[in-house]
Amino acid sequence: MYIFLILVHVVACLVLILVVLLQAGRGGGVSGMMGGGQPQSIFGTQTNTFMTRATEVCAVVFIVTSLSLGILSTRQGKSLVENQARNIKHEPPAAAATVTLPAPAEAATTVAAQTAALEAMAANATEAVAAAAAGESKAEPVTVTPAAPSEGNAS
Repeated sequence: MYIFLILVHVVACLVLILVVLLQAGRGGGVSGMMGGGQPQSIFGTQTNTFMTRATEVCAVVFIVTSLSLGILSTRQGKSLVENQARNIKHEPPAAAATVTLPAPAEAATTVAAQTAALEAMAANATEAVAAAAAGESKAEPVTVTPAAPSEGNAS
């Protein structure tokens, strides 16, 4: 019904535009400016009556369809977003993902092991720099290997 009214409304608008543009104005319009004394029409002498009647009919159809579309649009709802919100079923949110953190003792052990490894590397690096400064080349190159992450360690 709504789509049918929109189609009738559009057709009425187009016909109304054409009928109004085809009519000569009261002062003669464009035909009066071109030198024509009397407005002549391609439809004969009945054109003025026909065009007047066509304008009246199209204007009434335009007004009726405008009012009908306005009434129907207020009854249908205020927005598409509200209609979609009504149609969506309210589902409970999915369960949150659980993250397992290491026990405090394990975390402390992991941190202590990493700290000890860093201190050993720093001591080796300090010895290597001191040996290089003294001109001794007996120091072995320091190689760093990353430790495998434990179960509780995400890095």
